[in-house]
Amino acid sequence: MIDPSFIAEILITSDALQARIAELGAEISRDYAGQDLLLLSVLKGSVLFIADLMRQITVPHAIDFMATSSYGGGQISSGAVQILKDLDQPIEGRNVLIVEDIIDTGYTLSYLVRLLQVRRPKSLRICTLLNKASRREVDVPVDYIGFDIPNKFVLGYGLDFNQLYRNLPYIAVLAPEYYAET
Repeated sequence: MIDPSFIAEILITSDALQARIAELGAEISRDYAGQDLLLLSVLKGSVLFIADLMRQITVPHAIDFMATSSYGGGQISSGAVQILKDLDQPIEGRNVLIVEDIIDTGYTLSYLVRLLQVRRPKSLRICTLLNKASRREVDVPVDYIGFDIPNKFVLGYGLDFNQLYRNLPYIAVLAPEYYAET
């Protein structure tokens, strides 16, 4: 049972999420028509997004996963990025689309892009469900954006609060009384 006291508001409904993901899938399908494509999911937060997105992409594609950490259990990125799980397959000469749940400061994604560029993909692009541009400290070129959101702590649809609430079918704002670092 979800404790409703944790939720201040529903920011993006389930219907709005699915509609926008369908649009992103169509756009990606057009852009990669006739090409090799590898979707790279950044765990754990993007797992629901990539599952729905890949069903909307009509071109053949493979998937792989990486896990990074820059939060260390907190609510604010530390800026120090750790690779917790690396790719299972080489990306040299492949079109790689990084699929992220949210881009905040940009530190994690900037690090990840530099790491992957060394592996010589044919192309490397970024798709994010949520873009928190007001928090950006490092410029990262985002090719596909689901939603621009305000600087609020969000959870649901893969995003968590203390590893909980990923299962919400919508994006919600965490109630302010829970937002302070613990």
